[in-house]
Amino acid sequence: MRSRLLVMRLGVTLPQTNHYDLSHDVTAFARNAEAIGYDSLWAYERILAPIDTSGPHGLYGVPDLPWPVHYAHTTDALVTLTLAAAVTTRAELGTGVLVPGLHLPFRLARSLAALDTASGGRVIAGLGSGWSPDEFAATAPRPLAERGAALDEFLDVAAATWAADPVSFSNPRYELAPSHVNPKPARPIPIFLAGSNRTSLSRIARRADGWLPTGVPPAQTGEILTALRAEAAERGRSVSCVFQVGLRSLAPVPAADRQPYTGDVSQVAEDIAALAAAGVDHVYVNLASVCDDLKELTTAAESLHDAVRAVVL
Repeated sequence: MRSRLLVMRLGVTLPQTNHYDLSHDVTAFARNAEAIGYDSLWAYERILAPIDTSGPHGLYGVPDLPWPVHYAHTTDALVTLTLAAAVTTRAELGTGVLVPGLHLPFRLARSLAALDTASGGRVIAGLGSGWSPDEFAATAPRPLAERGAALDEFLDVAAATWAADPVSFSNPRYELAPSHVNPKPARPIPIFLAGSNRTSLSRIARRADGWLPTGVPPAQTGEILTALRAEAAERGRSVSCVFQVGLRSLAPVPAADRQPYTGDVSQVAEDIAALAAAGVDHVYVNLASVCDDLKELTTAAESLHDAVRAVVL
C-alpha cells in the first residue's frame, strides 16, 4: 500500500464556458465539489478572444498561436465565484488568475472585499500581470507595457482600501481622500501571484502571501519554492504556494512517455503527490476544461479527490 505523505489542500475549477448550462451548473457543481470534500473552488479571468492571432496577438504573445475556443465563452470570474459563495459554506474561493491591470484598482479592491465579506472570509486573490494586448487595449487603465506597475499599484490601493477607516491613497493617477470605505474583508485576503521570472518572484517575496505557478515540473517547483522562501525569510516574511494543475485530457498516458500533469486521475494524483513532497501547500486542478457536462465533471471530481487523498492527506 502506498504511504500517505503530508497535509495539502485540494481545489478544483468551476465551470465557466458555454458547453455547460451556466444557469445551473456553476451552483450545482460548487455544491457537489464541497460535498466531495474539495477545499477550494476557482475561477479564471478571460474577457475576450481576438480573431487576429498574428504577432503579439497570439496566445501568451506567441505569434499565430490560436487561443483555445473556450476563451471566447468565459464567464466573469467574480460573478462565478459569487454564485459559488451563495451555495457553499466551507470551500475557499480563488481567482486563478485575475489580472488587476484590466480593472480600476479601487473598484476591484472593493469587489474582492465585498465577496470576502459575503462568503465569510473565504476569498483567495490569485493575481497575474497579464499578457494579452487585446485585453489591455479593450479595457485597461494602463497599457500592456505598464502591466507590472499596474499590479504593484493595485497591491498598494488594496492595502489602503482594506485597512481600517479612514483610508486614504494618493499617487500621480489616483486620489482617495480620507474616507470610510466598506465593507472590509472578513479576514486579511491572502494574495498569491503568478509568474516565474525574477521580477515576479522578487515581488512575491516582498509583497505577497504566496506563489501561484502552473506547468512547472514538481522538482523545479521545489527548487524555486525553496529559494523563494529563503528570500522571503530574509525579509522577515513567509510565503506558501498554490499550484494550478492544467489539464488537456484525462486519457491515460504510457508511463515511459508521460510528461507531468498528463494522464488519467491516478497519474495526475502522482504528480500532485510529487508537488506535496516538493513543499506545495495547496493544489487546484482545472477539471472543468476537460469535461463536457456537469455529470462528467462531478464524476471526474469524485475520482480525482479519491485518487489524491489515497496518496496525500
